[in-house]
Amino acid sequence: MTAITLYHNPRCSKSRQALALLEERGVEVRIRRYLDEPLDEAELRELMARLDADGTALVRTGEQEWKSLDVDLQDQEQVIAAIVAHPRLMQRPIADDGEHAVIGRPPEDVLGLIDGR
Repeated sequence: MTAITLYHNPRCSKSRQALALLEERGVEVRIRRYLDEPLDEAELRELMARLDADGTALVRTGEQEWKSLDVDLQDQEQVIAAIVAHPRLMQRPIADDGEHAVIGRPPEDVLGLIDGR
């Protein structure tokens, strides 16, 4: 079974729940604390390509930090630049098996990556 990378913030309850769900099922999980090790532009583009969602789903628009920026949510280039500059704006958790990625909102959504393995 291929390991799943979990873009993880240990302070986030949803992220902790997603990690627990994967570990309970015996999945090898590689944790990437994206706040400590932010994604660069190329990594973010690759991750977005594996998500079955547009870039708007990747942004935590409720954050005050987002609200203080003058970013057009429909402009993918602006969204990418904002997340690279402000990693806290990236939605969490995200589970990525290298081919597909899902946002764990709700946390049970990460299990979609292991169905059928």
